Amino acid sequence: MIELNNVSKWYGSFQVLTDCSTSVKKGDVVVVCGPSGSGKSTLIKTVNGLEPFQKGTITVDGVSVGDPKTNLSKLRARIGMVFQNFELFPHLSIRENLTIGQIKVLGRSKEEATEKGLKYLDRVGLLAHKDKFPGQLSGGQQQRVAIARALSMDPIAMLFDEPTSALDPEMINEVLDVMVGLAQEGMTMMVVTHEMGFARKVANRVVFMDKGLVVEDCAKDEFFASPRSERARDFLAKIITH
Repeated sequence: MIELNNVSKWYGSFQVLTDCSTSVKKGDVVVVCGPSGSGKSTLIKTVNGLEPFQKGTITVDGVSVGDPKTNLSKLRARIGMVFQNFELFPHLSIRENLTIGQIKVLGRSKEEATEKGLKYLDRVGLLAHKDKFPGQLSGGQQQRVAIARALSMDPIAMLFDEPTSALDPEMINEVLDVMVGLAQEGMTMMVVTHEMGFARKVANRVVFMDKGLVVEDCAKDEFFASPRSERARDFLAKIITH
């Protein structure tokens, strides 16, 4: 479904990704983790072309992301993306936030878009809030709306970029519960997160990054039981004991 081969990226002379390779099969849940500044968020944003890359190839469902002929907005409509800071339109109601992309990008009628959007709003437990504005909701609720918005575009895969890092601790589980449900339903997912409990519960594989490199790419159980690199062992010791 998603294939990255030797992807490298620079900001000026600073290299942020170095020969990164991994693949995500249909139905896989791949957790990307590592210390701050390791390139995790940059890597996930290259998958749908939000971050350009200078070397290597990325294909999503057979479409080359780096090919200048590729219609990136069409590709992004097929890959849901959930950001750290929700990225909802503050001046639009929740219902409008859910329908605007469907109408403008997918060409759906307002009726069809509303039906689909409200179905997913109900799926994340927030149907009663459809006429409110984002500012009237908690952070956790806004992030669940953002997930519902992404799902209403009928994506073939979902990308999550640290979806809980801007939330209060009490709100983290309400978002993770929705993500666990999606994983259990077979949604293909790539998730940048520090939530190791989530990784242990639903990931098939873990990609561990450090300094722009993919240091480990292995089955979840193998990563938690016996990480091969000293850097990953050090990382796990720090985050699991506190």
